[in-house]
Formats: sequence, structure tokens, C-alpha cells
Amino acid sequence: MNTTLRFLTFATLAGALTAATGLQAEPYHGEGHLIGSPDDLSWGPVGSMGEGAEMAIIEGDLSEEAPFTMRLRLEDGYEIKPHIHPAYERVTVLSGTLHFAHGEEYDEDATQALSEGGYAIMAPGEPMFGYAEGETVFQLHGEGPWGIEYIDPADDPRN
Repeated sequence: MNTTLRFLTFATLAGALTAATGLQAEPYHGEGHLIGSPDDLSWGPVGSMGEGAEMAIIEGDLSEEAPFTMRLRLEDGYEIKPHIHPAYERVTVLSGTLHFAHGEEYDEDATQALSEGGYAIMAPGEPMFGYAEGETVFQLHGEGPWGIEYIDPADDPRN
């Protein structure tokens, strides 16, 4: 898929993801402080990840070319099938254990366990996969527009 088409696909998916969940927050513009607690978060489904995954947007609109911060909560055993993103993904595990790896083929034995405080940074277009051990919450931040493209379209719960 050429770069322009891939970008347009990701932008469309990011917009649909945000619109479908109704979850979005205002971007922080550096004025004053943005302060909150976990109790302030509004969790909702993640259409692009299916059952067993929830997200809460802390700041930003995933469909816009702007910074965003969100949290993902995965149930125990949730599998993240091989996929790519259009921009850098920066992840910090807050609770549980995220087993994570680089590659186009799902292989639990190839993953590295990231427990509380563990982090990962993935480059745009680099395939990745993983799974949750115990209920796992991680914070993801990056630059929009955001989207996800599964290596195998059959893994995409939107199909």
C-alpha cells in the first residue's frame, strides 16, 4: 500500500475510532496544568480491538494531527494480534503485565514481559503483537492522526 493511501486509511480509521467510541478530550495547549486521577477517566470500548479491551482518552483527538494521550485496559489473556501504526507509539505499563514483541507472526514465546513501569517505543510501520497477563493497563501517547492496521485483515474485529 503506498504511503499516501496508508496515511488516508489511518486517518479515516482514527476518525472512525474516535467517533464510534465518543471518547475524546481537548488537547492540552500548555496553559496552566492538566491534573487528574484514575477515577476521572471515562472508559469505553475500542472498536479496532474488540471485546476485552477498553480505552480512556486523557487528551487529544486521535483523528487530528496533534498529540494525544490515552490509556488502554486489557482483560487477562487478551491477545493483541500483529499490527502496525502510522506514527511512533510510546507505551508505559501502569499495572499488570504486557507481553510484547516485534514481528508479523503472533508467537507468545517471542514476547518480552513488561511489568509495572515497563515501557516500549515502536517506530511507525513496524509490526508488533502481544498479550496481557492479568488485567493490564498501559498508557500510550503519540501524535495523531492515529490508527491501526492488522497484518492479517482477518484479525481486525471491524471486519
